[in-house]
Amino acid sequence: MPQPTPPHKPLYTVTADALVAVDFSPRTRTRTRTRRTRNSRPPGPYRRLLTTPGALAFTLPNLLARLPMGMFSVSAVVMIAGARGSYALAGAVTATGLAATAAVAPWTARLVDRYGQARIAVPATVIAALGSLALLLCVHFGAPAWTLFASYTATATTPNTGGMSRARWAHLLKGDDSALHTANSFEQAADELCFMLGPVFAAFLCGTFFPEAGTLVGAVLLLTGVLLFAAQRSTEPPVHARKAAKSPVRAPGIPPLLAVCLAMGAVFGSTEVVTIAFADAQGHRSAAGVVLALQAAGSCVAGLLYGALGARARRLTGPASDRLPWCIAAMTTLMTLPLLAAALTGSLLLLAGALLVAGMATAPTMVTTMTLVQQRTPEGRLNEGMTLAVTGLLGGIACGSATGGRLVDQLSPTAGFGVPVTAAAVALMISLAARTPGTDSCPMH
Repeated sequence: MPQPTPPHKPLYTVTADALVAVDFSPRTRTRTRTRRTRNSRPPGPYRRLLTTPGALAFTLPNLLARLPMGMFSVSAVVMIAGARGSYALAGAVTATGLAATAAVAPWTARLVDRYGQARIAVPATVIAALGSLALLLCVHFGAPAWTLFASYTATATTPNTGGMSRARWAHLLKGDDSALHTANSFEQAADELCFMLGPVFAAFLCGTFFPEAGTLVGAVLLLTGVLLFAAQRSTEPPVHARKAAKSPVRAPGIPPLLAVCLAMGAVFGSTEVVTIAFADAQGHRSAAGVVLALQAAGSCVAGLLYGALGARARRLTGPASDRLPWCIAAMTTLMTLPLLAAALTGSLLLLAGALLVAGMATAPTMVTTMTLVQQRTPEGRLNEGMTLAVTGLLGGIACGSATGGRLVDQLSPTAGFGVPVTAAAVALMISLAARTPGTDSCPMH
């Protein structure tokens, strides 16, 4: 009979024709080591991002202020088209307001860079909220059409809440390119989340209560969110005194990026108006918000996945200047799906599925574009540079809304889906013509 061995060594014995080894060593050590290994796993990129000191304190109010960005346009279209019976007028009014924002926003952003977010954003938001309320009253009381244009133009002072949030991330994460990529992806996903929930919320409010409810609630949310966001002073980027740095619009590589943003904005603006009109033609106007939300949902998911890649995105697909044409090419290809769904089937359900898939190219395209804008904007003008990109988008949305609304009135909603495809193709041609192969720091000329 073998003698017992110390617990840390195995005991060997023989039974019939088999040799058996019995391990008497304690098991708690292994379990403890496994538990420690599991608990010592590094947190995911988004958890690390949101545990940055002060991050949640400014992120949550900013999301509240950003939600109305997905509500105002849909609310205005539903409110004006329902009261005046013209999608052309509704598209023209929203286009005018967006065009005015495109002209005013860079000046607002320049003031933010010079005097600080809190000092400029709050009064600018008050003026914009009053413009929204004026539009509501003009529509409700049947004021002349020109008053609708004048009222919506007053909303041009709305500050770029997404740009201010991105500026805070750039300040907090300076020098950490991987974390900044994740932050940009998170911000783009947040944009898409707001544009996903905003239209649904607006359609619900306008359909359940009264046509002006979406605009009214949006104005309240915008003002409340900006006030809470501005109160977080610890993470606010430092102000920059007036300096000789060139304007971002004249910085190398920025003009072609702005042209790309203009064309991509036309994709978004035309898709929104045409989708609302298509749902209305099918007798399901209240479902338009849900259909548009699916497009934003696809973009939101794609943005989060793109951000989780972090530095691997650079290794797998190359620098941002090389990634941009591929992203826009994917957008151009996928935007043909809604056109085919509307033309071949006329089904709102299939259109919703097509928009869900088509939206998956949006976030990677926008994240890559914003990354290039940040890299090429002169120091001290970051908020202005990002606002210029948003301005390009707004200008494109204005053109796309007006063009899409006119095609819907003169031809059909189905024909209107050709506008986003054409606009995406234009963006692709601009990016290819302006592309400079190489590193991210190489500007497009």
